[in-house]
Formats: sequence, structure tokens, C-alpha cells
Amino acid sequence: MNSKTRLILLLSMTINVSAQQQSPIELNSKYLGTAQMHIDFSNEGTRWTPNNIPNQPPSVVGVAPSDMHVSIDNIKQVLAQAISQAQNLGQLATIAVVDRVGNVLAVYRMNGIDTKVTITSAVPPVVEKGLDNIVLPSGADGDALAAIAKAITGAYLSSSGNAFSTRTAGQIIQEHFNPGEENQPSGPLFGVQFSQLPCSDFSLRYDPTKNIGPQRSPLGLSADSGGFPLYINGTVVGGVGVISDNIYSIDKNIMDFDRDNDELIALAATIGFEPPIGIKANRVTVDGKTLRYSDVLSSDVSQSSGSFDAIPPTTGRLIAVNTYTDGSIKRGMVFGHEESGIRADSTLYNGLNAFVFVDDSNTNRFTPISGSDGAFINSAAPLTANEVQEILKSALDISNRARAQIRQPLGSQAQVTIAVVDSQGNNLGMVRTPDAPVFGSDVALQKARTAAFFSNTDAANYLNSITTPTNYFDTDLNVKETVAIPDYVTAVKSFVGVNALSDGIAFSDRAGGNLSRPFYADGIEANEHGPFSKSFRNNEWSFLSTGLQLDLVMNKVIQHVLFAAAGLGTDTDNICTSNASTRLANGVQIFPGSVPIYRGDQLVGGIGVSGDGVDQDDMIAFLGVHNASIQLSGTINNAPSNKRADNLTPKGTRLRYVQCPFSPFNGSSEQNVCRGK
Repeated sequence: MNSKTRLILLLSMTINVSAQQQSPIELNSKYLGTAQMHIDFSNEGTRWTPNNIPNQPPSVVGVAPSDMHVSIDNIKQVLAQAISQAQNLGQLATIAVVDRVGNVLAVYRMNGIDTKVTITSAVPPVVEKGLDNIVLPSGADGDALAAIAKAITGAYLSSSGNAFSTRTAGQIIQEHFNPGEENQPSGPLFGVQFSQLPCSDFSLRYDPTKNIGPQRSPLGLSADSGGFPLYINGTVVGGVGVISDNIYSIDKNIMDFDRDNDELIALAATIGFEPPIGIKANRVTVDGKTLRYSDVLSSDVSQSSGSFDAIPPTTGRLIAVNTYTDGSIKRGMVFGHEESGIRADSTLYNGLNAFVFVDDSNTNRFTPISGSDGAFINSAAPLTANEVQEILKSALDISNRARAQIRQPLGSQAQVTIAVVDSQGNNLGMVRTPDAPVFGSDVALQKARTAAFFSNTDAANYLNSITTPTNYFDTDLNVKETVAIPDYVTAVKSFVGVNALSDGIAFSDRAGGNLSRPFYADGIEANEHGPFSKSFRNNEWSFLSTGLQLDLVMNKVIQHVLFAAAGLGTDTDNICTSNASTRLANGVQIFPGSVPIYRGDQLVGGIGVSGDGVDQDDMIAFLGVHNASIQLSGTINNAPSNKRADNLTPKGTRLRYVQCPFSPFNGSSEQNVCRGK
């Protein structure tokens, strides 16, 4: 163990021990108030209800007052501050501003900037797989797409309980957490960069006549510093993204503090719209490790007193970006109200403080419906609309009582989005809590579909049927290599067993994610990669080249980027896979938070949860199905224990199924809440 690793380990242990010593005292004095009775809920037939907690919905947090939004004057102030900072640094920049649901409110480009953008993981030797080392040429709008993706990331990852930046994102998606700590598991949101995809059937698309959301992102979520959330009175209302250096990348070394021009300009843009200091990422810990919000401070940036309207046209101009903005400045939508596409529910989830996604006529987009997969599930009946609603209600009930993992203050409830699909990935219903980070909406659906897909007996046949090759490109955007999706089937059968993906083993996202890491077991550098991953040893893996996850959607992502940036070809449709099937229409996800749903021993669907910590996501999904099973007299249930992926031990290492957190519920000292279920 080298000195650097010892220092990191020592710091991590110190933080973790400190948190363990302080948290129970703090929680008991501030949130519990009275002694709690320990209850054993290991009985399979017991519906989990915490002791001594009144069954009341939590207060609404994160919903903007009806008059709170990013105004045109706000946007002008944000842009003026960014432009002034860029000028003080002698830099040229492209700046994007979005609202909380991803509507692009403005994109400004300073005159003379080279719009070429290199997408790279910035590690020697250079990775030349996936999206790594693609160059969007000068004269195209690649700079605008990068700035938009950064702004959306700042808005989508943040809430009234946590303020995360693109730098935070970069810290939690790499092959180790923390980056640089040898032989540590991968980041808690490993793979989240490939969500909010432009081909998603969940995310909406720019329409100049309406501005509901959530909107898609041109490059998924960004890990390149220079994207921050925007707040008004403690409520996140949007995000700002900046690119000035022609590089769209990631910070591989968090042991130092960078002076990054993109980050300096973007931080200057947020003056007057900063998050409360107590919820910034550096006040949030994961596994006892503090997250990073910014490598620069407010004291590092200059104050701008000039107005946007006084900036001469010789400095730059607002620009139109294909499928994102017409080049004007638009006000943001009021979050949590119907104009934003997310509003309170008043009919389906009574007393659970639920919010739903609505269309421009204020109609719930995802009212619970019955499964349409009867022809695929043998003798079992599809999920009914009532069963879907009960699963969503049960998961909401758990989330309202669960203690958040990545949210301040300590003792806050988890804020999540929940999605249920049938065995063929058809969206049967979605719901969210009011302050759930927006990124979790698309991710919850990805997770539900991923669990249902990999638990299906026809998963191998489905992947083998994708005969359109995945294209990798050189720096001139010419095809340099093709990848066959069926090769992943061959790899997983060799790795797990000849019946893999055809034997009906129940896969959660945690289990499938185990097989999607560049090291198996996760983080152990001496080991080979999982069968759904690229090889780290052979210089094929990077956060821009994850393996099956990216290769399934790569063609559609590039199709959209070329259309949006350069007007080449046509835009992608809303199905991300090449075979035009809705099974994985918005891609797959490879970090925890989903389980398949069964009727007896027959797969009938999947549930995905995303928002406030991956262990909490696991627990809410798993206990949501368990409690719904009790409520529905056992008509549906979790996978039989003998069918779960944690019965498998590929390469001598057991897969994980779900991992529920310690002491997970506010007002209760109950432990091991998932045991025996």
C-alpha cells in the first residue's frame, strides 16, 4: 500500500467513524425524541410498518411557489456574469441556461470561439472505444450541446436537499470511488452518464409552443466541470453550463484542486443564485466520503456590475440550437406545477404526498395501466392496473419513511421516482415524491426495464436478434470499428454459465451491475472485467466506453448529435436500440435500485427506484413489492429466493441482489429490514 492510498484510507476511516459516532446522537436528539421499540420484521407475512411513526405525509419540500421561476431578467444576469468572468480570464465561452426540467432558456456564444469539441476521458494511453475521442468539428454546434448537457446535469442532479455539480457527477461515476483509490468499488452512480438520452421515450423534446418537461439531454449527463445548479431562496430552479476549452472530459485526479476556466466562468454565473451552503455536495457524504462541489471558490471569481443588454454585439450573440432553442431567451417553468410537467397528485395516491408527470393538457402521462405482455408470460396473468397502483403506493409509503442517504439535513426523508413496467418493458405507471432529483425520473424507468429484461428467459435471444452493428468513429467521424451486440451474449455465457440470460434467473440492477464493471469483483484491479463491460486492462474501458450499456444506444446517440450539432441526417426516434423495440427504449442502467416482479414463479414485470442513495433505492423497490404482495394477498411478489441472482457465483464471487441500508427509517431503530423477504 503506497503512502497516497494510506492517506486516503485513513481520512476515509476517520470520516466514517466520526459519522458513526455522531449520527445516532444527532438523530435521536433532533428527530426521534423518544425511545424506540425494536421489532423483528423477518416474518415473510408481516407488512412492514415502523413503530411509533404517525402515518402522515411529510411536508412538501422542493416545490417552487407559484411565482418562483427563472425569469428573463435572471437569465440575463446569469449570462452577464459569465461573460464578464470569461473576459476577465481572457477566454471565449459558450454558456447555456436551463430550468429545473431541462428546458433550454438561452444559449450564448462569444464571438471568435472555436466550436470544436473533443469528447475524451483524458487518460493515457488514449481509449478509442465508444464515445471516447470523438471530435465534433469546428463550425458545428458541439460547444452548445456540451454546455446544454452541463447545465441540465447541474439542474437534474440537485434538489432542495442536495446541490450537485458536474464535478460531483464526475466523482461518482468512475471505476473507483473515490477516483484514484486503488481496489475500491466503482462510483455509487456508475453508469448514470448514459441516462436522459436524446433517444429516450420518457424525456420530452423541444417544442416552441410548450415547455413542459423533463427534457432530454444531447449528451446524457455530463461529468465535465463547468455545470452548476441555480437556486432562488433555497429552491433549485435551473442550471448553467459553460464550455471554453474545447474539451468535454472528466477529472481523473481529485487529490488536487484544479483552476478550471469552465468552472470559474460557470461559478461566476451563479452569483446571486447559489445553493444554501449546507446542502452543497461538500456537505454530503457517501460511504463516509465527502463529495466535491467545486474546485474553485466564489472568492476566485470577479463580480460583474454590467447588464446583459449593454453587452455589444461584437462580444457575442444568442444562438439557436437545433431541437433545443430558437435563439431567444425564455423564462423557466415553475417547478412542481402543471406548466413544468410535474405536479401534485390528488386522486391516485391519497395521503402519500405524490407528484405525477403530466402532458400539456395537464393529464397524467403514466396513470397505472395493466400489462400488455400476456402473450409472453405463459400461464400467468399480466399485472393489473390495480396491482401496479398498489406497488407504486407501497413504494411511496416506504420512501416517505426512509432516511435519505444523499440529502441534508440528516434525517430528511428519501425523495425518489418510482416506475413499474411489464415483462416486455411497457411503462405501466410512474410517480415521484415532490423534491426527487429530476435525473431519477428517466433512470427509474431504465432500472425497471433493465430488471425485467435481464430476468427474462428470452434475454439472450433478444440480444442475439440485434444484428445492426454498433459503430465506433474516428476523430473525423468516419466509422472505424463495428461491435456486434451478440458478442456480449457469448461473453456472459462463458462467464456465468451456458444458460445465462435464458434460464429465468431474477436479476436486479445490482446483480446486473456486478457484471457490468471493468473489474469483477467490483474494484479489484487484478481481476478481469465483467462480461457486459469493456476491458480496463486492454485500454478499452472509460466512462465514455462502458460496454453493453453504451453499445446498445451508441448509434442513436451519434445520430442525434450529428443532427443537432451539424444538421446531418435526421433526428433519432424515441427508441434507443437499433431494433426499434420498446423493451429497452430509453437504454439500460447499471447501478442499483430495481428488482423484477413475479406472479408465483413467473416474471411479470419490474420496478425501478432512483433518487436518494442506491441502497435506499434497492430497499424501496424490494420492500415496495413485498408490502404490495401482503396488501394484495400474495397475487404478486418478489422473485422466489431460489431464482435470485445471488445464488450465482461466477468466477467464485457471489452476485449481489439487493443491499438495504442500516437503520434506514426515520423514527425507528429497526435493522435488517429486508432479511427473510
